[in-house]
Amino acid sequence: MQTLAETPAEAERQIRLLLDLRMDALWAKDADQFVADYTPDVVAFDLAPPLRHVGPERQDTRGWISWFDTWDGAISEEISEFTATVAPEEGIAYCHGLVRLRGTKVAEGAEVDLWFRSTWCLRRVNGAWKIAHEHHSTPFYMDGSDRAALDLTPEDGSPS
Repeated sequence: MQTLAETPAEAERQIRLLLDLRMDALWAKDADQFVADYTPDVVAFDLAPPLRHVGPERQDTRGWISWFDTWDGAISEEISEFTATVAPEEGIAYCHGLVRLRGTKVAEGAEVDLWFRSTWCLRRVNGAWKIAHEHHSTPFYMDGSDRAALDLTPEDGSPS
């Protein structure tokens, strides 16, 4: 639990731990734990439609369980190039990084290995950091094809 005397470094450590625990929940397909760190009024812009998910809809474990069921086995996520700006005295923080998602889809047995961009804005609620805003995105090719650029990697930022 945070206190008003919390340093930015300690707040960043706690926020990174929160994100790591969410990745563990994803791996375990534990929907309850995965949504536990959202604020009640969270707004999320995700990779899949619709354009936004708000509050209770984002916290509804049924949707997460349905998505988990489309994966054969564990779903792996890791964050690289993580950066946080934290104002613990104000109870706000924003973070961003590149996220790698890996796993095997049930339907076609396809191996998924994709990188995307993520931003998290957090608020301290009752002494604990909670995600108030989450945004995941992929760039798209602006060559007229409107294809998502799913072949980019952080090593060079260009197609693999």
